[in-house]
Amino acid sequence: MTRHLLVPMDDSETARAALEHALSVFPDDEITVVHVVDDLEAGYGGRPPVMVGGGDDGDEPDFFADVRSIADEYDRTIETAVVEGTSAEAILDYAREADADGIVMGSEGRSGVSRMLLGSVAEAVTRQSPIPVTIVP
Repeated sequence: MTRHLLVPMDDSETARAALEHALSVFPDDEITVVHVVDDLEAGYGGRPPVMVGGGDDGDEPDFFADVRSIADEYDRTIETAVVEGTSAEAILDYAREADADGIVMGSEGRSGVSRMLLGSVAEAVTRQSPIPVTIVP
């Protein structure tokens, strides 16, 4: 039985490690990489990614090219999505709407003041998720 896994992605090494983990540990499962554009984070010093054209639904973060390269290294095809909202809430909403069976995410993505003020997205997702969450350091 093929499962559908969600991998939240920002432009961080821990998010890339989570994607590599999902690709290697779950070789037969469908994977969707989702990036949340969080306006609240930008207000606390976070930097939004550079958006470029070329995605199926319009603009996408420039680091999605790296995401596809990582998938290619594992000879895998992935889906990508960009959603807006507060990070943890948007991840959980997308997981529910996409009927995901699990979430694989990095232990931290933000740094500095924005992480201290906004709290840990991984912690919030883990506490609130009705589906299994794997946290990758």
